[in-house]
This record gives sequence, C-alpha cells and structure tokens, in this order.
Amino acid sequence: MPDALGLAVRVEQVDGPGSLLDLLLTSSGRGRVTRHLPLPRADALGGPYSSLLTYRVGGVSRTLAAFPRRTRQASVHGDPESLAEALAAGPLVFDLCAETTDRAWRRFAVLTARTPLPVPREQSLGFDIYAHSAPGFTPGNALAATRRAAYRGSRAGRKGSSSPPPRVP
Repeated sequence: MPDALGLAVRVEQVDGPGSLLDLLLTSSGRGRVTRHLPLPRADALGGPYSSLLTYRVGGVSRTLAAFPRRTRQASVHGDPESLAEALAAGPLVFDLCAETTDRAWRRFAVLTARTPLPVPREQSLGFDIYAHSAPGFTPGNALAATRRAAYRGSRAGRKGSSSPPPRVP
C-alpha cells in the first residue's frame, strides 16, 4: 500500500569536527502547493521528497527537495529490504534542490546512496533538524514551537525517559 515515505540526510563535519546537519524530507509533490503536502507513494523513486516547511538558507526562507534520478525501470518499495536490494543493483541518485524566489527548483547538490547503513532495525540514528543544524542552514519559523516540542519529545523517548514530552505553550 502507498505510504508517506521519508528521506533522511546527515552531513558530518558541516561546521567543523563533530558538527552534524540533518535534513529530513517526506514524499511530496513538485508543484507550488503539493511540495508542502505529504503524498503517499508505493515507489520510493516515484517522485520528489520535500522539507514540506521552509528552511532558512543564507537568511532566506526556502523549501528544500530531493528529486530522484530514475536509473531503473522497476519500482523500489520503501521498506528496508527493498531498498537494500535496490542499492545492491546500483546507487540511488537524488538532486537536492532549493526553491527559488519564483518558486522554481534550483539544484545545489547531488546525493548518491551506495550502501545501506549498518544499523539494526530496532536502533535509531536520532535524526533531529533542531539539534543538528548549521549556521546559515536552519529550520524555518513555520510551526517552530510545535516542531521543537515534537523533537524534544522524540529525543526524550529515544533516551528511554519516563517523563512526558514537554508541553507546547
């Protein structure tokens, strides 16, 4: 069944040793409205992934997206086993793009995935756009209080905290 799929990108040493930048994207559309909506899909390479909400990039609000380069005919399902099989057949390539002032897309990087990370299925890498951002590249202000609270609650849950997640003012 189609589902909203995610693409997580981690850049290490983005602002020096030990610094991380996480970018989390969700399957979406490419249009001016649909780039802000999660869209279920059965094929992991069947369309773009979007940040849905904006990032502040160099002081300007930009929606970010990853557009898969279709290099094979067969569908790639979003489950870990299907993705591992697809990666065994060759790399998955995405154009990372930022929305321009006229709402077009401009490529700023190319992401090439070659092997799955050796992380057990029950373990989480703890992707967190608030804890892992960089000067000049941060999540935007849209729904910031709610999003920050959700990430704090997620961090607490991953640490096994028995305290309830923080309340949003």
